[in-house]
Amino acid sequence: MKNRVLLITALFVGVIAFAQNRNDVVLYGNDNLNGTARFQSMSGAFGALGGDMSAININPAGSAVFTNTLFTISAANYHVKNDTRYFNGDSNTDFSNLRLNQIGGALVFNNGNTNSPWKKFTMAFNYELSNNYENEYYAIGDGNTSIAQYFLNNANGFAVGDLEPINNETITDAYVNIGYDLGYSAQQGFLGYQNYIIDPATMDNPDETNYISNAKFSNGIGQEQLVVTSGFNSKYTLNFASQYSDNIYLGFGLNFHSLERTKNTQFDEYGYDSDSKLQYVQFDNELFTYGNGFSFNIGGIAKLNNIVRVGASYQSPTWYTMTDELFQRINTDYYADPNDANTTYSEATPNSTIVFPDYKIQIPGKYTGSAAFIFGQSGLLSVDYSYQDMSNAKIKPTTDPYFAEENRAMEELFQGVSTVRVGGEYRIKNLSLRGGYRYEGSPYKDEFTMGELNGYSLGIGYNFGPTKLDLGFSQAFRDYNVSLYDTGLTSTAAIDNKNTNVTLSFTFNM
Repeated sequence: MKNRVLLITALFVGVIAFAQNRNDVVLYGNDNLNGTARFQSMSGAFGALGGDMSAININPAGSAVFTNTLFTISAANYHVKNDTRYFNGDSNTDFSNLRLNQIGGALVFNNGNTNSPWKKFTMAFNYELSNNYENEYYAIGDGNTSIAQYFLNNANGFAVGDLEPINNETITDAYVNIGYDLGYSAQQGFLGYQNYIIDPATMDNPDETNYISNAKFSNGIGQEQLVVTSGFNSKYTLNFASQYSDNIYLGFGLNFHSLERTKNTQFDEYGYDSDSKLQYVQFDNELFTYGNGFSFNIGGIAKLNNIVRVGASYQSPTWYTMTDELFQRINTDYYADPNDANTTYSEATPNSTIVFPDYKIQIPGKYTGSAAFIFGQSGLLSVDYSYQDMSNAKIKPTTDPYFAEENRAMEELFQGVSTVRVGGEYRIKNLSLRGGYRYEGSPYKDEFTMGELNGYSLGIGYNFGPTKLDLGFSQAFRDYNVSLYDTGLTSTAAIDNKNTNVTLSFTFNM
């Protein structure tokens, strides 16, 4: 069949339902601990410290702490482990990938006018991997609800005649035209009906709007779902900062975000009763998401005395413009007569990619307060507290019925997220030993879909004078409960997630 690309119009009501929802908003609003090795090894507690390229993401005034022009480059190995439980099944996935996760530099201009209170100006540029979407989990077990319920929920209410090819249409043509005329739910009902997963409640009635399942099972049904995601969320920062007098640092940053994510969901169902007409279902979805965003941040740092520093910063909302593309595959094994060995192998798969209309996501702003204690040349201790109210997240246009419902759900189900980061550094001449801890609350009020995050970090660094070499290790733990689908088959897989980063950074002083 000829491949076709389908551009869905604004009248395609509800088509976006498979694509972005509240869980994706949380994903795009959640920045992992990334950046330089020193930043990671102290769990990112740099709001009142500055003096590190990644610190400008927390407080843009941090670049004014630099005493000289410099350049830093970092690479990280990301290791993800997921232990997944689904009904009576257990599985685990374990993989790693290496990325260049930070590169940037700062230009420091000292003010030659000794009578001016403005001591110096700094301009910095930094690229950083805000989020690495490389992830994978595998749910396997004997479920109590068939995938047929997903197709039933989507098909009910649509007449049989609307879910059939007409006028010698191919499966692809019918899939495309049903999407244009009736929307995404009708498309899904069409796939279930054409692949013998569901049938009309009364046969030979083109006006029938109710459907029944062809899946028959007694004591659970075998199910497997493999979800593999890849991609990244990158941030490019243009930073300006200045030192006023001897004790005040002020900064401003412009942030440009670039996002690419692929989510491949592979589902298999089997183990039906021997007299079931339906014996096997495979249903795969590939969702591609592309987006660009913008945000800004402002902040300041004040030296109260030779030991104590305090900082405050504001991260604006991040405004994303997004595009989704979806490709679906489906095939089944169906026995018209369970007592007959002849099997119908159905693969009524449309050879078409759905390109959804552009939409927008607004991630709420964040406030951060910081304090640091400097113990001369011996070391330091730093703590940051951040607050972000995720109930203010929005998917736009808000006039879209599905987005309006998701926005109402986020207002009811989401809450403010508190984040605490603590880091310390102990120096022995040119050698630095580091450690840190971080805590992040759940954006969900019930803490079921996503639990609290706890993480720790360690690191070491050596100052060679013209160059610095830093190595950082961080590990974080979080629990998730993920529904297989948004409707029908909403059984959840419980995931224990562990993320481990090892980062190496080189800094060149100029």
